[in-house]
Amino acid sequence: MGNNDEWLWRSAVKWLARRPTNGPMGAHAPGSTRAISGQIITAMLIAAISGCLFWLVEIYAQGLRDPRYLDGWLLAGGMGLQLLFHVATKSGRLSPKSCMRWRTFHIFVGYLLVAAFLSHSNFSLPKSGFGWALWAGFAIVTLSGLFGTYLAWSLKTKGRVDERIGYDRIPSRIAELAQDVKAVVAMPDPPADAIALPAAPYDAWIIDLYTNHLKDFFEGPRNTSSHLVASQHPLKRLIDEINHLAPYVDAQGQEKLSRIWNLVTEKDRLDFARVHFGLTRAWLFVHVPVTYGLLVLSVLHVLVVYSYSSGTL
Repeated sequence: MGNNDEWLWRSAVKWLARRPTNGPMGAHAPGSTRAISGQIITAMLIAAISGCLFWLVEIYAQGLRDPRYLDGWLLAGGMGLQLLFHVATKSGRLSPKSCMRWRTFHIFVGYLLVAAFLSHSNFSLPKSGFGWALWAGFAIVTLSGLFGTYLAWSLKTKGRVDERIGYDRIPSRIAELAQDVKAVVAMPDPPADAIALPAAPYDAWIIDLYTNHLKDFFEGPRNTSSHLVASQHPLKRLIDEINHLAPYVDAQGQEKLSRIWNLVTEKDRLDFARVHFGLTRAWLFVHVPVTYGLLVLSVLHVLVVYSYSSGTL
């Protein structure tokens, strides 16, 4: 039972090392605590700045001036900053750290623009077709931006994606893993001393594990719905199958199962990356085009407003 206890201990250590949380249940790691504190401070700062904006607009209105010009230009300036983010990231001159700072600033300004838009629209729905186009465009940009923020947060908190592996590289890497696991399963044990007793069927048990539980998993992308909600239940089921077999095989069999374990976890990470990289690609096809369309509509809106105010129209 010594080898079995050692395997189970090593398996438990590896499983805990691969879990997304660091520490016992109900406890928070220092890094996660700092992240939560930073998010709370950011939320309070956004709320304070938004409150100051509403207060400033109210004072501006009490001065017998149209507050829509004030919050309108603040809104236009913020959208200009958002445009600079797209230009900066497309230039390819930013370092990864600078790009991350730009992205953080982009998200921060985006939240403030929601307050500016609510103030500019006076918390009411539009009454014209052009107004509805502006309102719908801003709503789509905001919702898609929130979804993009969730995707970035999910990838960061799960820590299961190597961004150096591109989306187009994932299918070929999955095929490589399928070949690797076949090679491990088919690898014969070292020849033992000639004895009269028949050898234990360890290889047959491992082949049975592969045939019944792992073959389909390695044949292509799997568990898309689970990865959408970052669930690890499918991975845990496969790990449990390996753990159930491990105490009944010899040292060579346990070494095979350890290598199969590593291949299973890597394949699961690639499936997770495929889902989230695919969502990120689809998100870009919504967020970026609608953002540029909203900028065009905003320029037209400014021209129409000032044309009416000057009596041109």
